[in-house]
Amino acid sequence: MLNLTTDELRSRLRGCLNVNRWVDDVAGQAPFDSVDQLLDAARNAATPLTEPEIDEALADHPRIGEKHAGQGAAQAFSKSEQSSVDADDVEVNAAIARCNASYEQRFGRVFLIRAKGRSRAEILGELTRRLELDPETEVGIVASELRDITMLRLRAVAEEIDAESSQSQELQK
Repeated sequence: MLNLTTDELRSRLRGCLNVNRWVDDVAGQAPFDSVDQLLDAARNAATPLTEPEIDEALADHPRIGEKHAGQGAAQAFSKSEQSSVDADDVEVNAAIARCNASYEQRFGRVFLIRAKGRSRAEILGELTRRLELDPETEVGIVASELRDITMLRLRAVAEEIDAESSQSQELQK
């Protein structure tokens, strides 16, 4: 189960959270016998994330409402996570863009939130609320949001790997 080369595993992990120390910690615990074992290792390695690690991870995250500039897993995740029923609401998107700029000026980093399952209006409300927080509280929230995003992404990746492995085993029979 979850049979990958070290390089394949590291690449898949990096698509979930682009933090070198985290990738090293999780990959160093391989091989994993189950999806749950991988997720436990990943969660533990991401708790806590330091402020420099948060900045390292955010270097690979687009602003809410913008497309990821890269190619690959992180770009595909971002596109999927940011899709919502009100993604084309011009007024909400304009307000998010204005608040993104205010957030970046206040906190010195892009606004991060687990967008999956949230409407743009909900994201705007949370962005507006978080603009009022002190920097220490906000960095703790960003770390928590990064862990949530990472775990959602990693669960999807692990289930995909597990399915590929099962399919490969069936073909070998």
